[in-house]
Amino acid sequence: MSEVSVVEGGAEDGAPVPDSDENRRQVLYWRLLARLFDPEEQASLESASVAVVEDIGLPVALLDPATSVDSVVQRHPELAGEFDGLMTPEPDADGGRDRAAEVRRAALASKVLLNVFSTGSGTVTAEQLARWQSDAGWLERALGCRPGELRGGRAGAGGGVGPTGTGFGTPAPDLSRLIPEIGPELGSMEAGLVRRMHLREVLADPALASRLTPSMSLIEQLLRDKNNLSGVALANAKALIRRYVDEVTEVLRTQVEKATVGELDRSVPPKRVFRNLDLDRTIWKNLTNWDPDEERLYVDRLYYRHTSRKTTPQRLIVVVDQSGSMVDSMVNCTILASIFAGLPKVDVHLIAYDTQALDLTPWAHDPFETLLRTQLGGGTDGTVAMALAQPKIAEPRNTVVVWISDFYEWRTDELFESMAAIHRSGAKFIPVGSVTSSGRGSVNPWFREKFKDLGTPVISGHIKKLVHELKTFLT
Repeated sequence: MSEVSVVEGGAEDGAPVPDSDENRRQVLYWRLLARLFDPEEQASLESASVAVVEDIGLPVALLDPATSVDSVVQRHPELAGEFDGLMTPEPDADGGRDRAAEVRRAALASKVLLNVFSTGSGTVTAEQLARWQSDAGWLERALGCRPGELRGGRAGAGGGVGPTGTGFGTPAPDLSRLIPEIGPELGSMEAGLVRRMHLREVLADPALASRLTPSMSLIEQLLRDKNNLSGVALANAKALIRRYVDEVTEVLRTQVEKATVGELDRSVPPKRVFRNLDLDRTIWKNLTNWDPDEERLYVDRLYYRHTSRKTTPQRLIVVVDQSGSMVDSMVNCTILASIFAGLPKVDVHLIAYDTQALDLTPWAHDPFETLLRTQLGGGTDGTVAMALAQPKIAEPRNTVVVWISDFYEWRTDELFESMAAIHRSGAKFIPVGSVTSSGRGSVNPWFREKFKDLGTPVISGHIKKLVHELKTFLT
């Protein structure tokens, strides 16, 4: 292990003393970099890394790129918990460094990083995609997130913020600050793997199709290709789309329910059923009826909790750009609109557009059916969508228009003037740059400045922020 030598301190006579743990850790990271940039093994680094891993009591399978993290954990279940938060380490209480623990973290981190970021080339099989998705899930766990979270699979990106380490001469790498960048990159890598698959052949084989894990990248490809599928392939594609829609719907419904609870309406008498019984208040109010001789409380009156909440009939008009750059937004907004459509006293209208506009309101309650009717891709002309949206604004003070797009339009002045007119009418106009789980997306700077001057700035594209923005509208 003489390839890398790091000097940490000196002896009493001033002679430098090498730090063995530091050398071990750097050997592992140099080997990781070598394998990422060149798939050919470097014999000296490989043998040195094997020696390090064996010396610290970890399985040599950690160094095999062909072995998934799942396989390692199945054989060594005691390692599963070590991957959680692996790359967001807590500082030692005394401010020192446990160098031996850092070597162990380096070995585990190298495993998950190599498996995720070394994707090879050529055709990808359904089994390879499933393995990569699983390994990417372990990386997300190592970053303190839920599997699928950073790639936009199930929820918005999360994670804390902390100091970043490179892994060389610093503590074990804390990548939490890089989470906003890592998430979109993982999504892009997954999309690349999906494009390298012979997806139609995979879908035509039920056994292969069953190995696919639905994700935003896969759903995007299925929606783009749905018109070219038939028979078993189309049925399998629809099953994957519905499965993904159901998973995301469950997550978003929870967010909406948390954000849209109105004030208690005390003008409505509480229902006198057992589940609404306020036991603590009933006892408190009847304490004067306590009989100390019989040690019994006589209850004159039962008290119940109010559950009715004040709601106002509202109209929500969602206009979403379905051009090629907005696929993630189309999927998320379709699901979000269906959830709001299921709320009491919320009248939801959904319009999708590229160079033509499509009123999807009749299917707004069913995101699966809505997505099957979309035609992703093409150019962008928001004026055709505006022609459908404006007649729906019957009571401006009771209407909110959510417009999701990157706003790269070719009739900019005409479209913006129509949007400004909606704002001036008293309706609430919310421009959204994109509605993705990663929150990444570009917005036409001309529109961004115009909306800012109008007093309706473009909100961040993170779907949680859109739910929060609608809270005041629905309560």
